[in-house]
Amino acid sequence: MHVLELLRAWGFAALGAGVVFVAALINRFVPAKRRHVRRAVILYSFFLVLTAAEWVLSTGPLEIASWAEHAHLVASMLGAFVTVDLASLLVFDLLLPAVGLRMLAITGDIVVGFAYVFAGLGVLKSAGVGASSVLTTSAVASGVLALSLQTTLGNILGGVALQLDGSVHVGDWVQLPDGQQGKVVAIRWRHTVVETRNWDTIIVPNASLLAQSIVILGKRSGQPMQHRMWVYFNVDYRFAPSQVVDVVKDALSAAPIEGVAESPKPDVICYDFARDGRDSFGYYAVRYWLTDLSRDDPTSSLIRKRLYSALERAGIPLARPAQTLFVSPAEDENVRAERHKERRLRAIQRVSLLHGLTREELEFVADHLTSAPFTSGETVTKQGAVAHWLYVLCAGKVEVRRRAEGSTIARTVATIDAPGFFGEMGLLAGEPRRADVVAVTDIECYRLDKDALQHILEQRPEVAGQMSQTLAAREVELEAVVEGLDEEARRAQVSSAQTRILDKVQQFFGLERTTRA
Repeated sequence: MHVLELLRAWGFAALGAGVVFVAALINRFVPAKRRHVRRAVILYSFFLVLTAAEWVLSTGPLEIASWAEHAHLVASMLGAFVTVDLASLLVFDLLLPAVGLRMLAITGDIVVGFAYVFAGLGVLKSAGVGASSVLTTSAVASGVLALSLQTTLGNILGGVALQLDGSVHVGDWVQLPDGQQGKVVAIRWRHTVVETRNWDTIIVPNASLLAQSIVILGKRSGQPMQHRMWVYFNVDYRFAPSQVVDVVKDALSAAPIEGVAESPKPDVICYDFARDGRDSFGYYAVRYWLTDLSRDDPTSSLIRKRLYSALERAGIPLARPAQTLFVSPAEDENVRAERHKERRLRAIQRVSLLHGLTREELEFVADHLTSAPFTSGETVTKQGAVAHWLYVLCAGKVEVRRRAEGSTIARTVATIDAPGFFGEMGLLAGEPRRADVVAVTDIECYRLDKDALQHILEQRPEVAGQMSQTLAAREVELEAVVEGLDEEARRAQVSSAQTRILDKVQQFFGLERTTRA
């Protein structure tokens, strides 16, 4: 039998095997694209029906058998379309993604549409139908459709235009004319699909998208995607703008903030003063660049937490309205101050370093404590920095991270849960910080500076010996864990460390040099 006759007789089987083979590949490698096989299966089903109809008609009476050629022509057309669909599945869903190339659905549809036209013309030509007559008839029908479907065609052409000029891509964040923001997830023939942060989906007709001004967020040629955000706050006139700006800027740059770009760095500005005597404060703003546009509010919240803690540590309150009425229970300022002092006293009583102090000395120290809250992720102390104060941790948890010499990578060597303290060598010996201390959670701290202890050590120098013993034990405890020291080696290390630390404390505070207590 001639090859063409074989293809005509068994073409339906070969085409069916192709459908099964491609469907198996799609199911195996890209199961998410299984719905794309549906069109080929439907067309193949119609192809089978018409092939069977052709066979039935060809075996009937003469007046019925004349319809077999018509059925054959339509079946051939459908077979050509199925072949085009199978080729598009292999190329667009399997081959191109495998080499890292992805095309939008509308682009693939345009290619497939042209392939349908050429395949259909080829079938008609092989059947002896004149292509010119077909094109003439198609032009008339197209004119009628164009008049009746102007809006739909405008949207379709808009979708094609978006693909050709590449102005909007899937994955872009856009702001629509009504102010709504969302991420482009699909550009289809009639419309573009935009998903908002509110878990909503907006269907934007392509013609409208082209006819209006659309803002593409965070997109600049040759730059990473990041969008500038503003966080506003107010501080009254008692505090100079330069002080406020420096405090907040230092806090924002002290440690990375998730979702905030490292370049450009966040900055702080005083952008206006109150007008017409309405308020008695200045207007400030933090400007930062957002890297994950889906997390705008959560990232701004992290900025506000860092900002609030920084202002609290610096003793700079956020502004209140000029006319403020305070309604409070019958408690005078003295009672309130006494309650706060008692809270500070309870905090330092838990610090083992200060256990050698008398009640009066502890009260003196409590009067010199200042509040120093930090939010999670902030660096409380930085390795190598010089700061002569001790932190008393009242609530929360911190990590101690140390960097080896010449390395930029910090390794966690310890954690401290409240109640606790850290920074003792900076307070007592003036040494640079030996490690970074980073807040794991929001923490409440008090800060004790050198001046508070200067008076006590001058009155009772023997306290230095007691403190050096506590510091030596704490220092050796960490080294014992790292180096695996036994009990005898640990005691020897404590004795040596106590002598060394006591000498440093006496020298730092200008005390008379004595043997250890």
